[in-house]
Amino acid sequence: MKALFLAGGLGTRLRPLTEHLPKPMALVGNRPWLEHLLMHYNEQGVNEFVIAVKHYRELIESHLGDGSKYGVRIDYAVEKELLGTAGAIKNAEHLLNDRFIVVNADIIHQVDLKSAMKFHENHGGAVTICLTEVDDPSHYGVVEQTGNGRITRFIEKPKKEEAPSNRINAGIYIMERSALDFVPAGRSVSIEKETFPLLIENGRGVYGHPIGGYWMDMGTKERYRQLHWDLLDRRFPVKIDGKDMEDKGIWLGENVRVGQGVLFVPPVMIGDDVTIGDRAIIGPYAVVGKGSRIGNQVRLSNSILWDRCKIRGGAQLNECIFGSGMQVGPHILHEAVCNRTLEVQRR
Repeated sequence: MKALFLAGGLGTRLRPLTEHLPKPMALVGNRPWLEHLLMHYNEQGVNEFVIAVKHYRELIESHLGDGSKYGVRIDYAVEKELLGTAGAIKNAEHLLNDRFIVVNADIIHQVDLKSAMKFHENHGGAVTICLTEVDDPSHYGVVEQTGNGRITRFIEKPKKEEAPSNRINAGIYIMERSALDFVPAGRSVSIEKETFPLLIENGRGVYGHPIGGYWMDMGTKERYRQLHWDLLDRRFPVKIDGKDMEDKGIWLGENVRVGQGVLFVPPVMIGDDVTIGDRAIIGPYAVVGKGSRIGNQVRLSNSILWDRCKIRGGAQLNECIFGSGMQVGPHILHEAVCNRTLEVQRR
């Protein structure tokens, strides 16, 4: 089985963090989400991957390579221009098998692939759309299904009280190669608005299967924060690198240097090669990236730092998200999201 990861787009709503970075490469728990995704599907038995790339493709290729360091094989399908979801799949058709998995790579999720594959094999249709259930479906495209799971239509952003279900497209598909006969080549094609309705109209069998478990679109800064708090609280059970100190929700990576009088208020995640100055207070809900330097008497809470950040002594940071290499002078910041050098002097 091959999996196709759609990683060509930019995360416009996560800017400035993803201003020069594909959204699937945003760090989740000090590791690019695309790497987590690769490992998750490999654990489910997938060992061949195709990654559809467009913007900043060299960042993805330089990090993941050919997949050999993960024990898998990775091929790349390059889009000269963005082709939409179905167009990107069509562009990668020559690298795919008769049956394959498609994953929107910026969706945070964990899926029971065995269950979804069994459902797909049993119904015999062209596509299985993995579904997730939401409390308020009015912000999404909702599916209408028959009793056996066959999808009859999609309803875009219905009123909550008028929605036929609370099930929405989770951005994960199991597809037969024959479905691509309904996708024109060489132009942008929406799988949700064009391909799926066309397959339904032609009786090719589009079915929906609820995946359960964790699911989140990390496309906003608020959801990106919540994803990390869920990770630290273990509601999202992705692997956390580092040793959990006495099982107290304080994860420390390798070669972490901790000064005198430092207080960790769990949950806290500290990456490799981090230095923390004397009498700093870290947490609750703090993620510190690899190679970062935290000065003396820094107060850091409800914040996420990517790799190689430098926080000068005396700074107080709350609800901040800083991209890699940020330098912050001694000041107080609340709800800041930055991806460039920031020097704010104490007033």
